[in-house]
Amino acid sequence: MLVFVFTLFLASVFGESGRTTRYWDCCKGSCGWEAKADVSKPIDTCAKDGTTRVASNDTVKSGCDGGEGYMCYDQTPRAVNDSYAIGFAAAAISGGEKAACCQCYELTFTSGPVNGKKMTVQVTNTGGDLGSNQFDLAIPGGGVGIYNGCTAQSGAPADGWGSRYGGVSSRSECSQLPSGLQAGCQWRFDWFQNADNPSINFNVVSCPGELIANTNCRRN
Repeated sequence: MLVFVFTLFLASVFGESGRTTRYWDCCKGSCGWEAKADVSKPIDTCAKDGTTRVASNDTVKSGCDGGEGYMCYDQTPRAVNDSYAIGFAAAAISGGEKAACCQCYELTFTSGPVNGKKMTVQVTNTGGDLGSNQFDLAIPGGGVGIYNGCTAQSGAPADGWGSRYGGVSSRSECSQLPSGLQAGCQWRFDWFQNADNPSINFNVVSCPGELIANTNCRRN
């Protein structure tokens, strides 16, 4: 336990380097299950409409596994100003889900058109295909990847909107998504300047209230 706490301390003070990708698979986040981490409660899971919170979200089955649990439409990125944004991500970091679920990280982009910009994300998911220190940003229309719950939830094509990996290729294609997801999709082409998997430096930070309000999950 002391080693884990010391590792978190080092990450919060000195930061680490990593990389980003993007996804939106509509599946219930892995941090939506009980006992993944020492948190107030699992992240909110939504019904098929993307807005109604599922009452017993710790037990409801994922829409990607034939159930009724999906990603919530308000767990999407948004700009705070020209150089700072907030949002959500799946992540693979040291300590796994126990360390990551509902933790917030400040990402400082170090490559591409967003070089120097910052983004605070709350971790809501993990990914079996993620490498070490990889943050998979939750961006609507960003590609479903391995799993596709968007067809069941919203009638998306078999490979999701756009390419299965990478998603839509232009801002205009965001109009294909449900209205509740279009702003998050457009964010990628506006604030994020359609950056393609930029590298980052990251460190642990306190979660902004705006993010906690959308997941109702905080670290204990």
